[in-house]
Amino acid sequence: MGGLSMWMVLGVTSVLLASTGCIGVQNGQIGKPPSSTAPATAPAQSVGNNSGGKVPESSAGAEASASIPYTREIIASKLNVPWDMDFAPDGRIFLTERGGLIRVIEKGVLKPEPVFRFEKPPLYNESEAGLLGIALDKNFSSNHYMYVYHTYQEGGQAYNRLLRMVESGGKAKVDKVLLDMLPGDRIHDGGRVKIGPDGLLYITNGDAAQSSIAQDAAQLGGKILRIRTDGTIPADNPFPGSPVYSLGHRNPQGLAWHPASGKLFSTEHGQSAHDEFNLIEPGANYGWPLLQGDEAQVPAKDASKKGPGPLKIPLLHSGDTTWAPSGITFVTKGPWKGNLLAANLRGMQLQRVVLGNDQVSVQRVEPLFKDDLGRIRNVAEGPDGSIYIMTNNRDGRGRPGAEDDQLIRLKPTF
Repeated sequence: MGGLSMWMVLGVTSVLLASTGCIGVQNGQIGKPPSSTAPATAPAQSVGNNSGGKVPESSAGAEASASIPYTREIIASKLNVPWDMDFAPDGRIFLTERGGLIRVIEKGVLKPEPVFRFEKPPLYNESEAGLLGIALDKNFSSNHYMYVYHTYQEGGQAYNRLLRMVESGGKAKVDKVLLDMLPGDRIHDGGRVKIGPDGLLYITNGDAAQSSIAQDAAQLGGKILRIRTDGTIPADNPFPGSPVYSLGHRNPQGLAWHPASGKLFSTEHGQSAHDEFNLIEPGANYGWPLLQGDEAQVPAKDASKKGPGPLKIPLLHSGDTTWAPSGITFVTKGPWKGNLLAANLRGMQLQRVVLGNDQVSVQRVEPLFKDDLGRIRNVAEGPDGSIYIMTNNRDGRGRPGAEDDQLIRLKPTF
């Protein structure tokens, strides 16, 4: 989704990298598979074209590749649809379960008692809705603030809201409602919460199954939002007095900043495949529901439906394949430094996205853990360089095993 932009020019034509199972990318789209495949993490793929090739499935696990500089271990099992996580300065890992629990892992052990329990009602956790994003304040060690996003129901209508909570002694309480009555539904609730390099809160909100609101700057659905940690609006937001940072989104679920350039990247679910990786610019319009994939211009019949902002096309999209990308993280240490990792739900894989020298264009994509872990909701790099992965096989769309869902640690070997 989105219109023609300079990033189209920055697409890199990759060569076939059969030894690592990498996918070539051209014009921001995954390439069609060649007739033969390589026995690595997933089948190797040739340079892409504009026809929207599909990524074939593979049962090969990431451990099959000697190039992966991590070893795998399970940190927690039998979680109930974990959705997000963040790392405290004292080593604790706080995580959310969509059913309404904030939980904590301390010294490698999942505490049996939750930090906080959202009661139902008002918590609304049908289908994709429920307790979603969490982010710890940059000064958590002194103020113990946590920012939490959840869906609730009032008067028969679903909404989303962002809370500031205070944690003490492994328990939390609500301190302040920062954003309330955001559009909500049983699907397309967005839900990611991150604190940017500027110290401000960034929040994704989906279109709540009302696609037209994504182009309406006066409505907060289908947007990436930006506010201060006290809930006030930054003076340099692109729309004065509004938390809207970018618009034209369907269901964005990933946010991450490049560690060197500071540029904001996001992942987004398409309507029917055409899932996206986007470079987010303030005030930009990413086209939904008027455009998808490489479409560059809004049809004349829909011109009146377009909202404000310059149109942008995705850096990368899935063509006719469905990835359902969710959480993302940049790697800041080791051989993969500067790579972007993306959790895939429907795609049942972790994607390693290698950027070009411009730190923007996508050079190649390597699928990891393809069909090995099932549905993957989130990925995050911990302070020590470990990569943490959350499965979501109990979310109603997967095939859970006896130990699902899991929090998995990829421990550095470098």
